[in-house]
Amino acid sequence: MNIDKEKLSPMMRKYLETKEEYPDCILFYRLGDFYEMFFDDALLASKVLDITLTGKACGLEERAPMCGVPYHSVSQYLTRMIEAGYKVAIGEQVEDPATAKGLVKREVVKVVTPGTLLEDDSLEKAKNNYLMVVYFQGKNATISYVDISTGELNITKIKSNKAKEEVARVSPSEIISNNEDFIEDIRSLANMANIYLNIGFNEDLLEESILKETFKEEYLKDLQINDDKDIISCLAIVMNYIRNTQMQSSNNISKINIYNPDNFMTLDLFTKVNLELVKTMRGSNKKGSLLNVLDCTSTPMGSRMLRKFIEQPLVDKEKIQRRLDITEEIYSNYILRDELKSALSNIFDLERICAKVAYDRVMPKDLLNLKNSISALGPIIEALNISRANILSEFRDNIDPLDDLFNLIDKSILETPSNTIKDGNIIKSQYSNELYDLRDISNNGANMIAQIEKNEKENTGAKTLKIGYNKVFGYYIEITKVALLQANLSDKYIRKQTLVNAERFITPELKEIEDKIINAEDKIKDLEYRLYKEIRNNIFKNIERIQRVANLIAELDVYVSNAIVADKNSYVKPQINTESIMLVKDGRHPVIEQIMGRESFISNDTNINRDNTISIITGPNMSGKSTYMRQTALIALMAHLGSFVPASYANIPLLDRIFTRVGASDDLSQGQSTFMVEMSEVSQILKNASKNSLIILDEIGRGTSTYDGISLAWSIVEYIQKNIGAKTLFATHYHELTDLENQFDGIKNYSVEVKEEKEEILFLRKIVPCAADRSYGIYVAKLAQLPDNVLNRADEILSELEKKHIENQSSIKKVIADNNRNSIQENQLTFDMINHKNDDKEKEFLNEVANIDFMNSTPMDIMNKMFELQKKAKELICQE
Repeated sequence: MNIDKEKLSPMMRKYLETKEEYPDCILFYRLGDFYEMFFDDALLASKVLDITLTGKACGLEERAPMCGVPYHSVSQYLTRMIEAGYKVAIGEQVEDPATAKGLVKREVVKVVTPGTLLEDDSLEKAKNNYLMVVYFQGKNATISYVDISTGELNITKIKSNKAKEEVARVSPSEIISNNEDFIEDIRSLANMANIYLNIGFNEDLLEESILKETFKEEYLKDLQINDDKDIISCLAIVMNYIRNTQMQSSNNISKINIYNPDNFMTLDLFTKVNLELVKTMRGSNKKGSLLNVLDCTSTPMGSRMLRKFIEQPLVDKEKIQRRLDITEEIYSNYILRDELKSALSNIFDLERICAKVAYDRVMPKDLLNLKNSISALGPIIEALNISRANILSEFRDNIDPLDDLFNLIDKSILETPSNTIKDGNIIKSQYSNELYDLRDISNNGANMIAQIEKNEKENTGAKTLKIGYNKVFGYYIEITKVALLQANLSDKYIRKQTLVNAERFITPELKEIEDKIINAEDKIKDLEYRLYKEIRNNIFKNIERIQRVANLIAELDVYVSNAIVADKNSYVKPQINTESIMLVKDGRHPVIEQIMGRESFISNDTNINRDNTISIITGPNMSGKSTYMRQTALIALMAHLGSFVPASYANIPLLDRIFTRVGASDDLSQGQSTFMVEMSEVSQILKNASKNSLIILDEIGRGTSTYDGISLAWSIVEYIQKNIGAKTLFATHYHELTDLENQFDGIKNYSVEVKEEKEEILFLRKIVPCAADRSYGIYVAKLAQLPDNVLNRADEILSELEKKHIENQSSIKKVIADNNRNSIQENQLTFDMINHKNDDKEKEFLNEVANIDFMNSTPMDIMNKMFELQKKAKELICQE
């Protein structure tokens, strides 16, 4: 919008000058009791927030578009703007309008972005809110991510091609990067659409001096990062970004965690979504996810840590075993578990209270929550002392009771303080002698006035004398004119006002008391504010102590939660092995059994070993194949995060990755069909899996023609067996694949047991070691209540196709067997069902078909190509 600034009113000109400093933000500009938006910001915000768009005289011929939100409820509007993908600059009044000369001074006091939120209403209690920097230099990417609401700061250095995996693992709310191609790549992924992306960054963010301002030089030296320019630059970017949005340094960030991603199991986006680890595929709800089943935590810190455990499983056997052993100790001691659960339920969000202290946004209620949380530490320490278990010694010995901070808050903060810190009524009178005296004057002011009135009546003899108050004169003495005739007034009486029936006077004594009473309230507010700041500063000096306690409490909370869930759901402690053996007895799906009820859920065994690395699973739709495969993956993942598992026995191999390709989806915005998405995901699996991986593949190849699908499915299984050796569950309706059991020692057939009674078919949901003989698809269609005519005709067609299938089966197997003798890298599996003449035109046609690049073509390109090929094929047939 082009605006002639010279014609604008002074206020609107100042607004635009501020807006120009923050062009990528919506400016909330404080005017009285509202935050107002003007011009383009108003047009946009009125739609996003669904508020009325009005106008304001601005000096131009037309009124400026305007909308606004009340300052006292701004948090909810900020949340909506952030969720809609916008940054907001808060332009606040920084001087009192009552005393301002001319325009009230206004400045941007903070910029609110998705990764720098601190408002309680905008943050999920059970989820970290990460701001991530991905800094590319050469072939490396340095990644730092921070949660300013908890003070957690992490950094690592990896190969550039691993950066996307790290984004998927961390799930940040906001990313800053110096690589535009990377940002665009992230933008194109539907599962990352909710991330706020900053393309490039201001070079000012590379100012490295902020690191020395935030951390002690000795600490930075001990970390041994000073010689790594990439790490220093990445840290400088994230810390400067925080300073530039919060308008202050990150005072609650006191530790830099340098980590190695290889210490955690890599879970790509598809696996996290397919297994519904923290939210469901449909609706993105926590209910229905693994997190929902496992989360019996009592504190927000514990809930956040449990989520991290789920999204970042361990790959170190000793660390996994430690978690399992701690859980077992709490699980086996009901009294300990119950006492810890009871005490933990009284602890508030210590990490985010620390953030409020650090950013000077802590309210009296927050300090009371801190005090009450500290009071719960004693019972926790006592319970751990009673236990005397060595495995719990880390918690028992390292939880700081924080008694000094409890005493400070207990002595100073009222039990029911006001909600703001500038209105008084927050500090106990006994905490300060000066405050006690001022409160005494304020509380006894009425008594003092009453005593003066009584004394003056006696001294003057005027029985109608009374003391009143107004804003013009303050306190005054009023005597009726009749009473004045007999009154004995001393020289101290000064006439101030004559009324029809009375006269009003003041005296030095009355004015002195008035000054004490009236000014006492203001003095009390000022004194309470100063005292509160002193208390906050004392707590601020101890933030690191509180954060260490918060981390220990969060971890302990997770183990208590694990023990409670294990007891409630009859989970067992898994064994962890390094021999590539996965043996699960009576395994159950942790989520579905909650929905169905444990009594109704059919458990199944899993046995993967050197003699059976790949399981080909056949059986009807809706019979439980996908559930079985998912539960196997979830049981393995639960063991790696240190949780007990839903089974009667479990021995789990140490895995480096879990891959899943389940279900069908497309990405039409990127020109990718369902089949293209499927093949892309399988490609990533085959490129990244190792012999220590677990692969779950469901119905691969169903998105194309039957023979294409069989060819691809067969070839994929062969490739995994020959080149990777990963533990694999492969569900399919291609019964031809069951012949693989006869050709490879490590491949075994399994199916879902089916019971047929007359015309009824019962899916027993039990996995048995044999191949299925049919798929029962028409029966499933019957359950879906398709019309009888459709079902009957389908039966007829099926009978005919099965006859032809039997005739072709032997030739298909012969082709597969012949091709299997050759290397998979040198031959393409083909089905020569038609006896072609080997003339030059046919060879040319076949070469053209063989060289189509399906993986890098859009659906429209493929359709056009198929049309051309069909035309050529018809011409060849006619020539024959």
